[in-house]
Parts: sequence; structure tokens; C-alpha cells
Amino acid sequence: MILPPFKLEEFWKKYEFSTPYLLCCSDAETWEMKEILTLADEGSKKLWESLHFGYTEAPGHPTLREEIAGLYSTLTPDDIFTFAGAEEGIYCGLKVLIKPRDHVIVIDPFYQSLGTLPEAFGAHVTAVSLKFENQWKLDLSEVKKAFRANTKLLILNYPHNPTGALLDKETQEGLIELARKEGAYIFSDEVYRFLELDESSRLPSLADAYEKGISINVMTKSFGLAGLRVGWMATKDTDVLRQAGSYKLYTSICNSAPSEILAIMALRAKETLLKRNREIIFANLKILDEFMKRNQKALSWVRPSCGTMAVIKLLLPHSVENFAEDLVKSEGVLIMPGSNFDLPGNFFRIGFGKKNFQDCLNRFESFLQKFQN
Repeated sequence: MILPPFKLEEFWKKYEFSTPYLLCCSDAETWEMKEILTLADEGSKKLWESLHFGYTEAPGHPTLREEIAGLYSTLTPDDIFTFAGAEEGIYCGLKVLIKPRDHVIVIDPFYQSLGTLPEAFGAHVTAVSLKFENQWKLDLSEVKKAFRANTKLLILNYPHNPTGALLDKETQEGLIELARKEGAYIFSDEVYRFLELDESSRLPSLADAYEKGISINVMTKSFGLAGLRVGWMATKDTDVLRQAGSYKLYTSICNSAPSEILAIMALRAKETLLKRNREIIFANLKILDEFMKRNQKALSWVRPSCGTMAVIKLLLPHSVENFAEDLVKSEGVLIMPGSNFDLPGNFFRIGFGKKNFQDCLNRFESFLQKFQN
């Protein structure tokens, strides 16, 4: 098996720790460890104080799985298996689900591993593309046309990365109906769940909504705790969970013991974490709304409905790759060209989940004005 370069992660490797103003981060504002320790309840403080640096249980600490199960409406701790970040869960899950010559449907654009791993594992992959001119809305009829007799898996990425689009209830139910009719699994990357701008638009997790639904989530995005490297798979399909858990024994084997306890603390204080991160996002979106109005001759977008990111179209007669490279050199500001998602057209991604968003955006606007005068 030969895996292609991971474009997005290679992009980050090149720029993330050398560029001062990151305007394309995908996660919410990061927390400091002292802040999480301050939020800890007495039970998790005791776990922290008695922590030993031995191996941990491969499925995850029982208390951690209990807290994660509480994020779902119908699942128990036995329906949860933890991984070292979401990517390990994606890798292990897709590895055990996909066999050579299976057919897989993926919604495009997508986080790269959701499409390249099925191909690497021998599947035939059909991409159903979201379109800017259609407000990034998923066309259910296009998904229906993509299904084949040997379709094993439908891969979703909602709340959507990178467009910030959401599924509506009717579309989600239609996707489940299609998958159930064909006997297909739905593999659902849900790492931006809980950051819907309108909380009433939050849909049930696929692990709750469908008996063959497999949901992936992580402490990284909505909770702002990327450094913990704690992710998980949630599903009622015990066989898939068992197989993916066994495959983990060939990758990380188990999680970091301190990270598990810190994740327990964070999940027990989840309302506080999510409230702060949502407040940052709402404040930054107001700033971004005004910025887009001021620069509508140079930029166009579909306002996101969730998450920490937006996809923006550059209307100037410049390649977005060259524009982004010049922006880094001139202002030390990083945006992410859509080519990292194989998104055709002059698109780029920005992130609005960080406290320094205003400063980054001011520097970006200063650079942008040079092309409009």
C-alpha cells in the first residue's frame, strides 16, 4: 500500500510553526493546562493526583468512555472506543470496513484521508461534489445516483470541513434511508459537532440515528484541546468497534494516560468549554461579516453555518496559490489554498476560532487593499 502525500498536513508542516499569524486554523481557541485543572471536579482531580504512567486500557479509560457516551443520546460506554486523535480512528475504522473492490461514496471536498484511504485500501471511490454556486448544499439525488450494488460505505463530513455547511434533517434522513436500503455503512466525521451557529439545527449523531452509523469525534476541534490527541469512534455495531479496536493494537496500542484524565476533566466541564469557544466564534463572525462587506469586489463566500472555518473565493485576477505565498512573505499571514482539499477554483480557507483573529484579519486586509487600489 502506497499512500499519497497528505496535502493539508504537508502544508501545515511547512508553515504552522514558522508563520506568526495563522488565519486558517481549523480548531477552536486552545486551552492552557492550568485552565483545565482549575475547571476539574473533585473526582477527576483525584484521578489526576493518583495518576501512574503505565499503559492504559486500549479502549480508553472507563470513566473517559462514560463521559464520551454522555455526548450521545442512545449510546453506552461499550459503544465507544478511543484513539490517539481522530485520524487514528479514521484509519483504523476505514481499514477494517473496506475490502478490495468495495465501492465507497465520499462527499467532496473532504478531509483528505476520508478519500485517499479507501482508494489505498483497494476500494473504488465516487466523489459527490458540493458546489459553491449551490451554496455548498448536498444534492441527495446525486448521492442516490452514486450508489451501486457493491456500495459498502458512504462517508460524510458534517458539520462540513472546510465549507461550514450543515445537513438539514430531511437530507440526513434521506441518506440513512439510502444506506439502509443498500445495506451500506455510514462513516461520519463529526469533529465540528457542537459548534453549530444555530443550536436548533444540530442533528443527531449518525451513531445515534443509524444502526450502521459510525461516528468519529475528537477533543481537538470544538473543545479546543488538540494537544491531548484524544479521539474516539462511536457506533452500535459491536463487530466494527471490536475490529477497529484490534487494529489499534498495531498503531498506538493505547492512549496517553495524562491526556485521558485531562479529557475527563474537560468533558465534565464541557458546557464551560463550548460556551467560551462559541462566544469567540460569534464575535469573530461579526468581524468577518463586516470584512466581507468591505471587500465584496475582491472576495465572495457562502456564510458558514457551523464550525470555525469559511471557504472564500478570490475574485482578483491572481492565482490563490501565488496570492497566499505572497501574503506569507509580506505580512506573515497564512491562508490555506483550496487545492489542499482538491477544491477546484480560486478558493481559500480561513479560520475564525481564535482570539487573535482580528489582528490576523487586519493584516490580511492591509495586504488585500494593495490589489484593489
